Amino acid sequence: MPAELVPIAPTNAMQFKAVRLAALQDSPTAFGSTYAKEAQLSEADWLDRSKKWNGDKAIGYLAMDSRSPCGIVAAFIDEHAPGKAHVVSMWVGPMHRRSGVGRSLIDAVVMWACAKSVSALHLMVTSCNDGAIEFYKRNGFAMTGKTEPYPNSPSLFEYEMSRPISKT
Repeated sequence: MPAELVPIAPTNAMQFKAVRLAALQDSPTAFGSTYAKEAQLSEADWLDRSKKWNGDKAIGYLAMDSRSPCGIVAAFIDEHAPGKAHVVSMWVGPMHRRSGVGRSLIDAVVMWACAKSVSALHLMVTSCNDGAIEFYKRNGFAMTGKTEPYPNSPSLFEYEMSRPISKT
């Protein structure tokens, strides 16, 4: 049975917390934050974050396998460039990789972006994350040529990738 996608909301904030912390533990170099930092957040912080990730300018989804979260993604509209949105926090649990969960999460963000009149999705991917780079390429993203230092390790950097959104 395929995973069901549900928007992140205050009603599932603790599931959001669980999957986000699992992602940070499983793939520590894939995110700009760390498990140590986010494990310190209070329940009120997670509730607040769940509200921010489900509003006018942002969306977050949990992929659910039965009642357990197995994936996550979020996107937010760039406050300085309203036609641009950033994909963040993309992760699929190891047991669900290559099962279509990641594609479903990206497709949901693309549908949200279309509804918000976004013309392009952008994301940053760590230079050591070849699997994610290939996944994003298979899902319509391409390297922009922009790079940044990775905030948690001076030996790594991040590539920017983007995907145009067609208004069909």
